[in-house]
Amino acid sequence: MTSPPIELHPIGYVRSPYKAKGDAPRQGRLSDTISEIVVDERYRPALYQMEGQKHLWVLCWFDRADRTVLRAIPPGTVYEKGVFAIRSPDRPNPVSLCMVDLLEVKDGVLKVWGLDAFDGTPVIDIKVYSAEIYGVRQG
Repeated sequence: MTSPPIELHPIGYVRSPYKAKGDAPRQGRLSDTISEIVVDERYRPALYQMEGQKHLWVLCWFDRADRTVLRAIPPGTVYEKGVFAIRSPDRPNPVSLCMVDLLEVKDGVLKVWGLDAFDGTPVIDIKVYSAEIYGVRQG
C-alpha cells in the first residue's frame, strides 16, 4: 500500500547560537542556552494566550541531519543502537521533539530554554506540555 505524500509547512524557525555540528549540546535541557522561535506572521494568531504556559513541546525538522543513518553509538556508551532506540538527530525522518521552558512571548517570538536546534532550523509545530497528560504512570 502506498501512502499519500506528507506535506509539512514550517510555522517558523529557530534563532540560536548553534551553527554547526558540535555546537549544539547532546540534549537541550543539559545546557543553559536561551534560544528563540520566530513564528511566521500568518501563524502568530495561534499564539493567543500562550503566555501562561510554562513548558512546550517543540517539533523541528532537523534539515541538516543525515537521513541515511540507521544505527549509531550514543554518547557515553560503546554499543551501537538503532536510531529509533535513541535520540540521535540523524534518522530517516529527522523530526525533533524537544520539551522547552517558555520564558517569554513577544511580537511572535518565543524565548525558550532547553532547545537544541541549529540556528535557522524549521519549526513544524508547537504543543503545550501538560503533566496530567504526559506524566509517567506508576505501576
